Amino acid sequence: MRLLVTRPQDDAAALAATLKRLGHSVVVAPLMQVEIYEGPPLALSGMQAIIATSANGVRAFATRSDKRDIPIYAVGPQTAEAATQAGFQLVYSAEGDAAALAEAVAGWAKPDKGGLLHAAGTETAGRLRQVLQAKGFAVTVETLYEAAPVTELPQNLADALRADSLDGVLLFSPRSAKLFASLVTSAGLAQACGRLQCFCISAATVSALGALALRQVSVAGAPNQEAMLALVTPPQKGTKPVVS
Repeated sequence: MRLLVTRPQDDAAALAATLKRLGHSVVVAPLMQVEIYEGPPLALSGMQAIIATSANGVRAFATRSDKRDIPIYAVGPQTAEAATQAGFQLVYSAEGDAAALAEAVAGWAKPDKGGLLHAAGTETAGRLRQVLQAKGFAVTVETLYEAAPVTELPQNLADALRADSLDGVLLFSPRSAKLFASLVTSAGLAQACGRLQCFCISAATVSALGALALRQVSVAGAPNQEAMLALVTPPQKGTKPVVS
C-alpha cells in the first residue's frame, strides 16, 4: 500500500522507516511542526519520576536536563524508545494512552515518595495532572514544547491526492484527524479522500474526521503504534515499494 503519514517530522521518520520495512511505500506530510521551548535547567529536587506522554516530551526534557538516572514513565512503546535512546536508565511503558498511563503510574509510584514532573506539550498540559492529583500525587507540569498545526495542506500531499496515488492514511490523534479533514476540505480535495482507507488510533479520532467521507475507516484495537500497524494490510509479495 502507499500510505500517508501526517505525524510531526521526527515521529513520521521513524514510522515511515517501519512501514517501509513492512514493504509499504510512504508519503510523509507532517501536519504539525514541533517547537521545543528553550529555558533554564528544570528543577527536579524532590521529584521521584518523570511522566512523558509523547516522544517529543522526552526530547524536550532532554534539552533542559542532563539527569538520566531518574525513572521515566512513558505512555507507550515509542515514547519509551525515545527515552531509551536519550539515555534514561529506568524506563517504564504503560503500553497505551494517557488513561492507561495514569493507572500504571499509580502502581509504579507512591504519593509519599516525592512529586512527579510531567514533560508536557501545550495540548497535553493539565489533563493527566488532574487524574493523578485525584489519586493523591503531587504533579508539576512543565510545558516544554508546542506541536503547531500547519496552515495549509503540504504540497506533496495535495499532489498525491490529485494524482489518486494514495491508498490510505494513518491518523494518531483526534487533533490530527480534525486538522487533516479541515485542510483537505479547504484545499478543495475532500472528494479525493473518498478513495482512501483511514486507519485511526481511537474512536475519538474517527469522530474528529467529521463529515469527511473515506472509502473505509478502521480503528486500532489498542491506542498504540503496534495496533495501528496491525490494521495495515501487508502488501502482496513481489511488489516493490515506491519511496517518496
